[in-house]
Amino acid sequence: MNAQEKISMGIPVSSMVIRGKVITDNLIEVGGRGGDLQFLTPDAHKYVEKLPLGNPNRLADLYALKFDEILDYLEDLGTRLDIEKNDHLRRARELSYMTAPTTPPLVDAVYAKLKNTFQREKLYEEAEKSIGIRYLEGWVPEKTVKGSTINIRCFGARTVHIVAGNSPIISAMTIIRNAMLRSDAIIKAPSNDPFTALAVAQTMCEMDPNHPITKHLSVAYWRGGDTAFEEKLYQPHNIEKIIAWGGFASVKHVTRYIQPGLELISLDPKRSASIIGREALESEEMMRAAAVRLATDIGGANQNACVNARVAYVMSGTDDAGLAKINKLGQYVYDALMNLPRSVSTKPKRYDPNLKHHVEAVRLEDEWYKVIGGKDDEGAIIVSQIPEPVGFATALIDRTANLVPVDTMSEVLGAVNSYTQTIGIFPESMKGDLINILPLCGAQRMVSLGYATGGGADVGPHDAIEPLRRMGRWIIDEVASPETVPALWEAKA
Repeated sequence: MNAQEKISMGIPVSSMVIRGKVITDNLIEVGGRGGDLQFLTPDAHKYVEKLPLGNPNRLADLYALKFDEILDYLEDLGTRLDIEKNDHLRRARELSYMTAPTTPPLVDAVYAKLKNTFQREKLYEEAEKSIGIRYLEGWVPEKTVKGSTINIRCFGARTVHIVAGNSPIISAMTIIRNAMLRSDAIIKAPSNDPFTALAVAQTMCEMDPNHPITKHLSVAYWRGGDTAFEEKLYQPHNIEKIIAWGGFASVKHVTRYIQPGLELISLDPKRSASIIGREALESEEMMRAAAVRLATDIGGANQNACVNARVAYVMSGTDDAGLAKINKLGQYVYDALMNLPRSVSTKPKRYDPNLKHHVEAVRLEDEWYKVIGGKDDEGAIIVSQIPEPVGFATALIDRTANLVPVDTMSEVLGAVNSYTQTIGIFPESMKGDLINILPLCGAQRMVSLGYATGGGADVGPHDAIEPLRRMGRWIIDEVASPETVPALWEAKA
């Protein structure tokens, strides 16, 4: 059966976009993650020579743009990404119902707010606070103590972005960052979201196919781990940086291509946790406030993000009175989890069968664990009756979390390591010295409990690095003269 026959049967097409051109030739059939959708896409092997920019001098057209003109373009693009008016986005949303790890109400919520990502004031804030617009706009002079002047500027790079598919926002954010940095991007569409980046790129092609920003974006799908394809593309003469989101296996696979001239910026998987202080258990009001906040950090986006809480350490103590309090808190958390808005959390799309096996196993160990909920695959709260998390804590997902009673903060600190990303803390007064100690143990972000998935800050460091700064190339021009800096050629013998 040829491609046209498959299209006539209703098999969708995920096109390829290369620098302002939409490509629908040389189609092959592939499958989305989870096996719920087969789709057609151009065979990336046929275009491996066309995807790279080639001569890096071709980035020069981006430097003819003022930063305000870049913001003008992105702001205009944002107005065109209204889900009610954009056919490309609506199609991407409908198809994502089958490939996304989350349910339709959560997919709807993300697509509805996609246009807000392009608000001018947000873009300005990200560029200014993460880099400094003056470094993007021109050379910034700085005097040195030895008498010379160094001029510093942030230049763009030729990049490949291996984006994660757990949220469409990641693809939009990648396109924004590429434009602000005046870089050239090849986005590898993920199998669990092969349509969002494409929809935005198609909108850009219709908006202005010859605009420099449009001409420096390509979107393609290829199977991760396709060594024959990647060995040709991932070469320093083609690209300078690979920005990789994803699981351990996929990120580790990319490292095989890293060599002088080709840098990896890894945003690899992390795990997040919560710390709840004794004050949260002192009154009914405080306990319920902590519960709804923790439920939000657990249930937001159905616990598919690195920022979601998996284990919550509760300073309840491990005596009978303490266990009674944490068990009560566990019930409140479960109740709050079940009542979160459907735009925030729903019953999981497909509850992980291995996790279900573990949950049912510990349900039988009632001396050690108390399991609240989980019988209808809706999610569960596992309350440890000992100061240790469950043995499968790293596999917690689908609105399933573990509350662990502890007597001392040292027990919590011992559980924090370099894989720990976000830690939600309640009450706020508890932070104190914690925000200076937790980073030493490996934590990368501390946040008020309840705001792990919807915090107010969309700028700044991520995974303990500054990715936007790392994506740029920081160049210096040094100016010195014998009048201000002693010259080596004038040194006495």
